[in-house]
Amino acid sequence: MPLSSPQVADLNAVAAFLAQDDLGALSADALGRATGRPAADALVLLGNGVLETAERAFAACTAELAPLLVIAGGIGHSTGFLRDALAAHPRYRDVVEPAHALPEAELLARVAVRHFGLDPERLVLETASINCGDNAVKTRAELAHRRLSPRSLVLVQDPTMQRRTGASFRKVYADAPEVRFVNHATFVPALELAGEALRFAGPARAGLWPVERFVSLVMGEIPRLRDDASGYGPRGRGFIAHVDIPEGVLAAHERLAAALAMTR
Repeated sequence: MPLSSPQVADLNAVAAFLAQDDLGALSADALGRATGRPAADALVLLGNGVLETAERAFAACTAELAPLLVIAGGIGHSTGFLRDALAAHPRYRDVVEPAHALPEAELLARVAVRHFGLDPERLVLETASINCGDNAVKTRAELAHRRLSPRSLVLVQDPTMQRRTGASFRKVYADAPEVRFVNHATFVPALELAGEALRFAGPARAGLWPVERFVSLVMGEIPRLRDDASGYGPRGRGFIAHVDIPEGVLAAHERLAAALAMTR
């Protein structure tokens, strides 16, 4: 996928916007600034194939930054990527059963219990949702079924879907303004040029997307976040709450979309 330096910069600008992070770091101090308390009522991990998101969530619960860990995810478009990432991991491969297709939440719960020592009693699993909006709907239903009503929830998701996840939960909880959501993208993904090849900048991370899939995910998010007839916002399909998209991000997306269309 040939991209110039300015086009890579545009892609990274869009990716940085999508990776919404209200904390900067998942710590007691950051939670105190965001919510007024050094711990959240619950941390919600949305199933995805980028293993660092799960590792950061589990470490936060081990550090008592949330007494309750909700893991949401059935069998959807990211399940295969998650299974592959776990199967390739030197420590986590033991959670994968080749003969059984387990939901994302169950796979991640096994990692939490076996490799991070989390008490299963602290886990709430939602194993039926198949997409971002469904995660929010079924998470709320599962919490209500268990008669749990956390007021502050930290959302941890694949960075390319972090902003849409927050908007999905705000939509589902629109009738509960007392519930506070805090987004935490565990890192901001970025590409760089190595000669003419594209690669991820920064340290190596388990479960990162193939570069072409990453570009596709980033480019597909802005149309979804738009508040127009074809978008997911209130004046479109109504799947998410309104999202303010900066003009600079829209311009970067338009330039890159035009450039990618010319290469097809």
